[in-house]
Amino acid sequence: MYEAFYGLREKPFSILPDPDLIYWGHNHRLAFAILEFGVMNNAGFTVITGEIGSGKTTLVRHLLRKLDPKINVGLISNTPHGRDELLQWIMMSLGLPFEGSYPALFQKFHNFLYQEYTKRHRTILIIDEAQNLGSEALEELRMLSNINADKQQFLQLIQFAQRISSDFHLRALSPVEVTQYIDYRLHAVGARDHLFSQEACRLIAEASAGIPRMINILCDTTLVYGYAANTNRIDAELVKTVIEHKLDYGVLPLMNIPA
Repeated sequence: MYEAFYGLREKPFSILPDPDLIYWGHNHRLAFAILEFGVMNNAGFTVITGEIGSGKTTLVRHLLRKLDPKINVGLISNTPHGRDELLQWIMMSLGLPFEGSYPALFQKFHNFLYQEYTKRHRTILIIDEAQNLGSEALEELRMLSNINADKQQFLQLIQFAQRISSDFHLRALSPVEVTQYIDYRLHAVGARDHLFSQEACRLIAEASAGIPRMINILCDTTLVYGYAANTNRIDAELVKTVIEHKLDYGVLPLMNIPA
């Protein structure tokens, strides 16, 4: 809708995970460095936490792009609760047959890991939204992590979650980083000028509490309003209007209400 009006190649603030538009702030660089370190050093468990919309899934997508094709990767984005269901989803994620009893599936999975190990192929299982796993499924993950040969891990586990003890917590962006994030996303799709004023960015930083997904929702809506108003620059008044409408209609559970 507004892309041509503002000279943009595509929408800069989609809430869908887009590795091409990652804003590499300090915290996201550290989180990804820990992910790479875990992969390179064959760590048994790597855990990254962060609030909803903080960018965990986008980091997953970027990681998948960079992994060696010889590495088998299983990605589980749903929330199986029981032992049997989890193992079925693991088999499915790796392109393996997933029907049968638990003992039969476990043996097939163990054989697969061993065969890949003998070929010097590694296997990584990535669990997104791991905090939603049931206790039985979590115990199953712990048991699976014990499968190894001498000091070599057959299976690596990477978990992304909201609130569990972790190796690294993906914090919200600071107000300065929010401004940099907005400018980065806009310039990445062709913007030549700073479309959002400093005060507009400050209001978005407060209302979003620095969570990238919330920033995207506010910025995208503001650009729609700006297009409708035929304005070439997004100022504080326009952002205030968007925030007020979001609050009035209950469309967006904003974390903070700017003064």
